[in-house]
Amino acid sequence: MTTILVVAIVGGYAYYRSLEAGLIRKPVSDKLGTQRPPETGALNLLMIGSDSREGDNQKYGATSHGLGERSDTLMLLHVSPDRDKVTLVSFPRDLMVTLPPCEGRNGGVIPGGLRQINSAFSDGGEACVMRTVESLTKLRLNHFVKVDFTGFKGVVDALGGISICLPKPVNDPKAKLVLAAGKHVVKGEQALGYVRARSSMGNGSDLSRIKRQQIFLTQVMKKVTDGGLLTDPSRLDAFLRAAVAAVTVDDQLSLDRMLEIARSLQGMTAGQLKGITVPVQAYKPDPNRVELAQPAADEFFTRLRDDVEVTKSSTPPPAAGAPEKITNDKVRVQVLNGSGRAGLAKQVAKELAAQKFVVTETGNAPTTAVTQIRYAKRQADGAAYGDVVAGRLSKDKRAPVAGKIKPLSTEPFTARTAATPPPTATPSPNASTPARGTTPPGDTPAGDTPPGGTPAGDTPAGDPPAGGASGSGRASGSGRASGASGASGSGGGPIVQLVIGADWPGVRVLSVIPDSLKEQSVDASTNPCQ
Repeated sequence: MTTILVVAIVGGYAYYRSLEAGLIRKPVSDKLGTQRPPETGALNLLMIGSDSREGDNQKYGATSHGLGERSDTLMLLHVSPDRDKVTLVSFPRDLMVTLPPCEGRNGGVIPGGLRQINSAFSDGGEACVMRTVESLTKLRLNHFVKVDFTGFKGVVDALGGISICLPKPVNDPKAKLVLAAGKHVVKGEQALGYVRARSSMGNGSDLSRIKRQQIFLTQVMKKVTDGGLLTDPSRLDAFLRAAVAAVTVDDQLSLDRMLEIARSLQGMTAGQLKGITVPVQAYKPDPNRVELAQPAADEFFTRLRDDVEVTKSSTPPPAAGAPEKITNDKVRVQVLNGSGRAGLAKQVAKELAAQKFVVTETGNAPTTAVTQIRYAKRQADGAAYGDVVAGRLSKDKRAPVAGKIKPLSTEPFTARTAATPPPTATPSPNASTPARGTTPPGDTPAGDTPPGGTPAGDTPAGDPPAGGASGSGRASGSGRASGASGASGSGGGPIVQLVIGADWPGVRVLSVIPDSLKEQSVDASTNPCQ
């Protein structure tokens, strides 16, 4: 669907109005409930592959005719708020999950409970699948797109076929696929058989089939964006008409909404698409099923949620002869916790260090509602260094503030601390609370601030030098870089204070796919011959 939206911007509005007349829409918004995840600026599109045997699909299983739709493929297309990366997340159809209560296809209520994820579609339709995926990921789904077997073939044929590669011969009567080993361009039945085959290819698992589907979709994206389709009016018309005939979408995906999305995706290439399967493990009660592997799955979903919107800086571009760009490894940061959540300064320090910042110290600040980035008033370039830190925080970009505050306490951020793998999920307020009567050194809960403490940002501490103010008898921001992970040298500029407030937005992730899962991901460079 992303490729359809991308090419939608090249033609006239009236032309796309004519195409829209053939688009099938289904209302779901009134079935999604009121307690939904918040919007983040990302585009989250649920892609459902239906294996209905109705109509032209009867030949793929006549015995299933009349039994309704089942979900053969389930994918979440996540487009970052800045529209600079696309992640295709696959959910195995054999995945055991807790389904929320849903309205059934017959109008009754389906009770929630532990079932296979594909039963959400067969029993409750598109709205139930959307509710299920939202409950698992805590991501708000904007739209759904459903494609059936016949529609899939039509899209591939309109593209002139897709290149694949087989490491060994395949003879699979169930998938209607017979091909020799090596490279092929597949259309129609062969293309459908390639993405549907299970027992005859790979290791025979659904996970192996999912990876093959992701490789195929990267080739589709490459064909659309790099194969001359956009500059060939007749091919483009055939593709768009096939795509419209192939899909069913939600009632909120209007033509205006499609064009709005398409404009934001302009310039996107196949190289920006990465595929990944949610982290799973064997389901002990039934070896033919899988379940989410924890904590890896929740950490991955957190990274998707933290991939939130960053408002572009209004700072004008540097003039000719301007100073060299300030990189993360040149920025020294003192991280202070004024949020009221114990342990947050150390966690944030690790996340910044993982992105090459030179974290000098962690500590506590008086309680504050607002997260701030501060620098010493005397430092003319302090704002520029603070702006680098601001650029790595989620949500709207914050303007650095002149004047540092006096910390309540500090401690050096050591190489040993930085060596600890940075967590990818921000714990809840209760998740990292220490045992009663104990507090983590250098990160005292802001609730322990002495009565009458001044809110962070209200006490500039007399315009301190680069080292900052002192607290608890230690020199705050003493200028030593304490071996932050990934830092090259000790930085060279002023020490910036990051004062974490109750509105802490999180550190923006560089990639929604964690390092532990990158070997399992698929992109345009993945070897298709597997």
